[in-house]
Amino acid sequence: MSPRKEVIGGVSQSDEENFKRGDMSNPKALPSDSSLDIAIRPKSLAEFIGQPELKAHLDVVIRAALGRNQSVDHLLFVGPPGLGKTSLAQIVAHEMGSGFRVASGPTLVRGGDLAAILNALNDGDVLFIDEIHRMTKAAGEVLYPAMEDFKLDILLGEGPTARSIRLDLPHFTLIGATTRTGMLTGPLRDRFGFVSRLEYYDVDALSLIVERSASILGLEIDSKASYEVARRSRGTPRLANRLLRRVRDYAEVKGTGSITLEAASLALEFFGADVLGLDKVDRTILETMCVTYRGNPVGISAIAATVGEEPETIEDVYEPFLIQAGFIARTPRGRVPLALAFEHLGIERPIQGLFGT
Repeated sequence: MSPRKEVIGGVSQSDEENFKRGDMSNPKALPSDSSLDIAIRPKSLAEFIGQPELKAHLDVVIRAALGRNQSVDHLLFVGPPGLGKTSLAQIVAHEMGSGFRVASGPTLVRGGDLAAILNALNDGDVLFIDEIHRMTKAAGEVLYPAMEDFKLDILLGEGPTARSIRLDLPHFTLIGATTRTGMLTGPLRDRFGFVSRLEYYDVDALSLIVERSASILGLEIDSKASYEVARRSRGTPRLANRLLRRVRDYAEVKGTGSITLEAASLALEFFGADVLGLDKVDRTILETMCVTYRGNPVGISAIAATVGEEPETIEDVYEPFLIQAGFIARTPRGRVPLALAFEHLGIERPIQGLFGT
């Protein structure tokens, strides 16, 4: 009988080892792009690059829990998409030697949905709920006693004959991920023992991430090329890895397969990632604000309608980076473009569009 292969997130351990060794001889031994993010995801705090303060805090929290032979306190990770919230949740489970269960906030509609998940947990398991702010109020109320007392309240029957019973739950760790802390109810937010915000990565950290991913992929990339990919990645590891895959494709089709600075620059321009990391949608948002509305304050709904995206997508995915990078600002009257936006687009700034500068 062949040895058992433990499958984690769709990628078997043997496949992952071939991938790390750069064994390109058997394409079936390599994960596809759809599972690449899983294959290159760090498995421990030591492998995780960036977020040094958060890593230091988690290291203390995890080691203290292990020393007491207890579960880690409930954790809440806050930040824009693609910064590593899911990876950190998996790392906590790995460091604790615990099982890892995943749920998504939008799918937790009824209290019974969450009750079934909680009742199936084992002692010490980590339950990760992504987009926890999109969970319904009914599902959230099930979490209150579960997080605080490790109890599950179940209502049996209906009407006057209905009665409530309380079941014991194993001690578990809930890890929530959210892009919008303000959308969490106060009682739920207060039950997390550790809340941390993930920040955008600097170029040096992203360059290390690109080099690590390239090594796992078995790619030849020089330091200048990895830096070029990093500086166009909007401070986001997920985007850095995505751009690395596209640079790899370009180098294999248009070049020799080796990723040099020239090959990386040509590939990134080809795929629409400009020198400051803005893509087509980013530039369309800026053009809408600078040209269509001539730099005057504009609401997010008007921007979304013009661009053809949902307002929530612009607020969660595009706007945080544009604000932090100094392209736009939020005001009581709406969003306004700043001088850098006009300069980057090569557009003269209208006098009536000036905003305090």
